[in-house]
Amino acid sequence: MNAPAKLAEVMPQTIEFKLDGKTVQAYEGETIFKAAARHGVDIPHLCYKDGLRPDGNCRACVVEIKGERTLAPSCCRSATAGMEVQAQSERALKSQKMVLEMLLSDMPDAGYKWNEKDESLQHGELSNWASRMNVSVRPELKALRREQPAPDASHPAMAVNLDACIQCNRCVRACREEQVNDVIGYAMRGSHSEIVFDLNDPMGDSTCVACGECVQACPTGALMPKSQVGSQVVDKKVDSVCPFCGVGCLLTYNVKDNRIVSVEGRDGPANHSRLCVKGRFGFDYAHSPQRLTVPLIRKAGVGKDPEALQNLNRDSADWSEVFREATWEEALALSAGSLKALRDTHGKKALAGFGSAKGSNEEAYLFQKLVRTGFGSNNVDHCTRLCHASSVAALLEGVGSGAVSNQVNDVEHSDLIFVIGSNPTANHPVAATWMKNAAKNGAKIVLADPRVTDIGKHAWRTLQFKADTDVAMLNALIHTVIEEGLADQDFIARRASNYEALKENVKGYSPEAMEPICGIPAQTLREVAREFAKAKGAMILWGMGVSQHVHGTDNARCLIALVTVTGQIGKPGSGLHPLRGQNNVQGASDAGLIPMMFPNYQRVDNAGAHAWFEKFWDTPLDEKPGYTVVEIMHKALAPDSDPHKVRGMYIMGENPAMSDPDLNHARHALASLEHLVVQDIFMTETAWLADVVLPATAWPEKTGTVSNTDRMVQLGKQAITPPGEAKPDLWIIQQIAQRMGLNWNYAGEHSGVAAVYEEMRQAMHAAISGISWERLQRESSVTYPCLTEDDPGAPTVFIDRFATNDGRVHLVPADIIPANERPDADFPFVLITGRQLEHWHTGSMTRRATVLDAIEPMATASLCGDDLLKLGLQAGDVITVQSRRGQVAIHVRRDDGTPHGAVFIPFAYYEAAANLMTNAALDPFGKIPEFKYCAVAILRGGQVSGVQGYGEGVAAR
Repeated sequence: MNAPAKLAEVMPQTIEFKLDGKTVQAYEGETIFKAAARHGVDIPHLCYKDGLRPDGNCRACVVEIKGERTLAPSCCRSATAGMEVQAQSERALKSQKMVLEMLLSDMPDAGYKWNEKDESLQHGELSNWASRMNVSVRPELKALRREQPAPDASHPAMAVNLDACIQCNRCVRACREEQVNDVIGYAMRGSHSEIVFDLNDPMGDSTCVACGECVQACPTGALMPKSQVGSQVVDKKVDSVCPFCGVGCLLTYNVKDNRIVSVEGRDGPANHSRLCVKGRFGFDYAHSPQRLTVPLIRKAGVGKDPEALQNLNRDSADWSEVFREATWEEALALSAGSLKALRDTHGKKALAGFGSAKGSNEEAYLFQKLVRTGFGSNNVDHCTRLCHASSVAALLEGVGSGAVSNQVNDVEHSDLIFVIGSNPTANHPVAATWMKNAAKNGAKIVLADPRVTDIGKHAWRTLQFKADTDVAMLNALIHTVIEEGLADQDFIARRASNYEALKENVKGYSPEAMEPICGIPAQTLREVAREFAKAKGAMILWGMGVSQHVHGTDNARCLIALVTVTGQIGKPGSGLHPLRGQNNVQGASDAGLIPMMFPNYQRVDNAGAHAWFEKFWDTPLDEKPGYTVVEIMHKALAPDSDPHKVRGMYIMGENPAMSDPDLNHARHALASLEHLVVQDIFMTETAWLADVVLPATAWPEKTGTVSNTDRMVQLGKQAITPPGEAKPDLWIIQQIAQRMGLNWNYAGEHSGVAAVYEEMRQAMHAAISGISWERLQRESSVTYPCLTEDDPGAPTVFIDRFATNDGRVHLVPADIIPANERPDADFPFVLITGRQLEHWHTGSMTRRATVLDAIEPMATASLCGDDLLKLGLQAGDVITVQSRRGQVAIHVRRDDGTPHGAVFIPFAYYEAAANLMTNAALDPFGKIPEFKYCAVAILRGGQVSGVQGYGEGVAAR
């Protein structure tokens, strides 16, 4: 097909019609309202909102169409060829004004959503249109005002004042059709009709997940963020990126008096204005009175007691008993001086650094550069080692790239969406909305997980397999595809290697043989395999439930094999997508914050890459991979005779005293260091074990880039100034570097962030060379790989070839490897850890966010109803969960999605730290700990200590 023909195929057809006497063009199928707006004709509207399905119920946008008896709502009426439309005829204007006046007459005297520039306009969009149309309310209409509903302030984040409701249904459509939460409805009829939550419950008692999409949709303030009821005048609006999960939603901070008062979703490519409860209401952690504001130095003679952390109360702990205030010069001199002395005395392997996936790409790049060039080794890592290291290992091995092949919202082109080891409605809520939207449009969701989570409500099939049997189940699917002749032989022949070995390996993994192992009926496994293979597009999305096992790399290898044998990669609606947990896990890994890779995944032991970076940084570099997070903890406890014993650490924005497995071991290791520097915004559990604590900046206080799970490099701008003497992380890293002998000088505002970015761009030229700092300033978000300034980026990769040395996917067969630790008579339950909707990572930020902590203030352990009954427990009881490494006392809640014989505990609560119990056994390839599986016992009450005495209170015999 020639180029003009292709262009004609893509470009929408146009038609001509008359609008207010002028001939204009509309795209075929375009509404009169949208066509008018493009031609500069503003038509009043209240129930219409871009992004929502047009409903036509407010009648404020009616227009007159020649030859038709009644006026037509322009928002849901398509323009047709030859149509003659009058949007500003006398009849149309009279009707538009009458609608505005009647709606305005029902409004309360005092409004809730004031205009940002004119506080006399107190009913939001309704007041704005009334003012523009010169509409005022006659007293006789005011006298007929409806009986006003009572306010509802039951929700921690949102105020419900239905006296300002115009029943436009925008909130209903936002909740039901956009977020697909189905909480808000429209009840009753006629003058009794009203907006309701669930079965007319108070909002705070409903199943609302506080995404806030309704308050963003509401035109009048009937639904409002509590923080912004009343005056809407703000000092400034600043565009940024959400600081929580890896979806990377763009947002706007509303700032008044150097405080964020509310957050709005921005039309970014990952979220299209959508947000979740954390993104919309989790912002005030930055203003917490517990922020670190001055440098701190441990007092002389005050030892480190890691066991005391178990009894630490974050809210009331007073650091002054342990630390003293210091000047920045004193704190920096001690930090760098002690690290330098340890390096010079004990060798370059004596130091290590943990960077952060919660900071910017520039910080991650500069931090790993400091460790490699200043500390002198590759002992640098971050939380990806605890999240997706095994996924990255398998992807680099199989397809040559550790990033996703297709973006999340590409599920709109999928026939089948395979979600495994992930709870997207809790961990990636906005990404989950795209999946739910796709399901409503006919896509089939398959949920494969030991736990049946909320996305299961939208699933076509649920594969609730036995924990730890991922490989058995996935190999059964691959076996079915090959055995039943469903494999895409053409794709395999052209683009895969080692297929015969894979085919031979899965011969013994028939669904019938795997059914007793994984617990899924053979017929169901075959049914899912057939649908996956036959789908026009099938995409796999996975989370830490796949990666956090000793066989996590094998799990991911099986996923790669499944998409390969079915040809479900390199095209729309297909491919592989490991969902990233923190806002910059992808970017921090890309920037080189991992021990075996330079920036852009160039191995440190690759001679060519090693030589390039030695020349680029003008410094000799260590040619051997460094130690990973867990290995560094082991090395901190190594005997003094070990030449690679880690004696000093610099930790930026990470909290390994809460996030590492087997916390007692990790905390003991941190306390054993000769010198520990912690750079953070709060006194985290790790900071309590530090020798020096450096107060850093929260995300809204800095300018920088992050890279989301979709491979989008996105720019966040500084919205507020940091408190007290807190300094930008980028500045602190440079100060440490200079005092360790590095001649760094990144000039420019925001501690030279643009200069650091441009250097990083050179180091990652094969991925982001086309994304200049200037381009990010203009566009906010650009997808990589992007190699030239006019390159729009590649949302789908591997279309023609894979990023491997031969351009083919490298298939690696996998066999069943059992978990490192299995349940037994003393520890009969399986512990599964994870996140929950309101809290994130170790809770250091979200538990200090007022709304988030109000919604989910207490640590709970989830058990199914049958297990509660067997244990003689009721929801709300206190239990002790104990493994061979540690124990926690915790309240129990009922969750019938949790499988029999398992207990689920979120890891964000310091008072019930799940990682006291988890197993530090490592995947041999990804070097990731087995967070998702360990054996535990459950006892009644919260007073048990030690491993003895299991005979009483353990009803799990």
